[in-house]
Amino acid sequence: MTSGELLSIEPQELKFPFELKKQISCSLQLSNKSENYVAFKVKTTNPKKYCVRPNTGIVLPRSTCDVIVTMQAQREAPPDMQCRDKFLLQSVVAGPGATAKDITPEMFNKESGNQVEESKLRVVYVSPPQPPSPVPEGSEEGSSPRASVSDNGNMNAPEFTAVSRAHAEPQSQASRGYTESQDRSSEVKALISKLSEEKNAAIQNNNKLRQELELLRRQGSKSSSGIPFLYVVIVGLVGLLLGYLLRKT
Repeated sequence: MTSGELLSIEPQELKFPFELKKQISCSLQLSNKSENYVAFKVKTTNPKKYCVRPNTGIVLPRSTCDVIVTMQAQREAPPDMQCRDKFLLQSVVAGPGATAKDITPEMFNKESGNQVEESKLRVVYVSPPQPPSPVPEGSEEGSSPRASVSDNGNMNAPEFTAVSRAHAEPQSQASRGYTESQDRSSEVKALISKLSEEKNAAIQNNNKLRQELELLRRQGSKSSSGIPFLYVVIVGLVGLLLGYLLRKT
């Protein structure tokens, strides 16, 4: 931390995790430990490369202010990751109750007799954090291929596969048994339907046979009752004929 009479700056270096074609930001914290209103202004040797928000402002007494510095996306990396860019932070005492609108360029002009405090900050490029390399399974000596549970309670891939198979096999057997029971149920239903059709056909045939037998019985009764009547008629005719002949004789 660089400490001046007006403002303390943290950090004293602008560190950017450098990555090509990516905007990168870092922050500065300005602390005012005095009882005065302090105006500040941020300058850089490469204004086209950086964006500072806010680049001017007022830090109230016994308070802090954050400044965000954003580096534009770069197409090329500098040699040896060294950067020569620098920043200059100027601070000066402002009037009580001053705001950012009250800041003027003349306030930071030393030739006008103003006591301007200056702090220089340099830019440092750092390598971005690398992701941890994956540890291949079974790389340790003496490690067994048995499934194990990790520290956070999750199962590794072999155990998960074994458990999946253990659950899959009963499920497949149950599904096969369910399919077989469905097939058997369909066969029983088909057999019952066939037997019902045969029963109905037998009942119809039985009724038909009963009707035919009844018809035959009726025809037989008619024929049996017709034989005595014809016999009586013939006997009568014969008697009449004999009487007629006897009378003539």
